Amino acid sequence: MKNLPQISEAEYEVMKIVWKNAPINTNEITGILTQTTEWSPKTVQTLIKRLVNKGALSYEKNSRVFVYTPLVKEEEYLEHQSSSFLKRYFDGNIATMLNSYLKHDVLSNNEIAELRNILNEASDRKED
Repeated sequence: MKNLPQISEAEYEVMKIVWKNAPINTNEITGILTQTTEWSPKTVQTLIKRLVNKGALSYEKNSRVFVYTPLVKEEEYLEHQSSSFLKRYFDGNIATMLNSYLKHDVLSNNEIAELRNILNEASDRKED
């Protein structure tokens, strides 16, 4: 896995917008985030600039507008984050993590069925 940039929680909110809507311009990103957060347009622009500097976003200038595309794939970033979280907090033991979660939260029947499907698929892959 390539080195992924460290992305703060606020920067992650920007990335979610870009991943979902790319290519997307500054005004569109700002419009979405000023409706869903209390951030000013200047704050959003600062976060975008940080992501460009970290190598998470690239941009092209179209006339007077900057258009952004992600350089980091969402799936790759989320896999890296979940793996890091699991190693850091649960010594890589997913059963411990799930047990800890279940002590503090209740899963719906749909979520339990989804987890069973995931585990069955993983088990089937192991048998092949």
